[in-house]
Amino acid sequence: MKRKKIEYSVHPLWSFLRSSFGMDEAFKMFGPYRGANVIPKLIDPFTYEVEMPLVLSNTNYVGTHFGGSLYSMCDPFFMFILIENLGEDFIVWDKSAQIHFLKPGKSTVKAKFHIPKEVIEEIRAIVLENKKTTRNFTADVFDSDGTHVARVEKELYIRHNKQ
Repeated sequence: MKRKKIEYSVHPLWSFLRSSFGMDEAFKMFGPYRGANVIPKLIDPFTYEVEMPLVLSNTNYVGTHFGGSLYSMCDPFFMFILIENLGEDFIVWDKSAQIHFLKPGKSTVKAKFHIPKEVIEEIRAIVLENKKTTRNFTADVFDSDGTHVARVEKELYIRHNKQ
């Protein structure tokens, strides 16, 4: 039985922003990131570092980082790294996510998102053989003094989308 190819592509606005300004600037123009002052930085094709200073627009009622902003700063990067490295014949979706708040964030917070090239190639091989897989990734958020503020866990669904 032949599977139907799912319509799946990068949104045209993101494609335009990426090609015109680069992904770092495209993310900075993204409304939720601009409002929360989230600052992503592409380190290499497999790594993003993201930081968010504590400012009024991302502060909660008691003066620490708003939990929604902490999660938002971590949301897209594992998915983005896989989409960019696997290519257009693969679908990558968030399947589930969880954030554990460990301590209040009281200053600039930072997180690093990295998927080694070898892991991406392993995922590619598994999906080409089995048509799909799921993978779990974890990122830690630290305050500027090294306090472990939060841990984000992401489960991603990856599927081959070639007929």
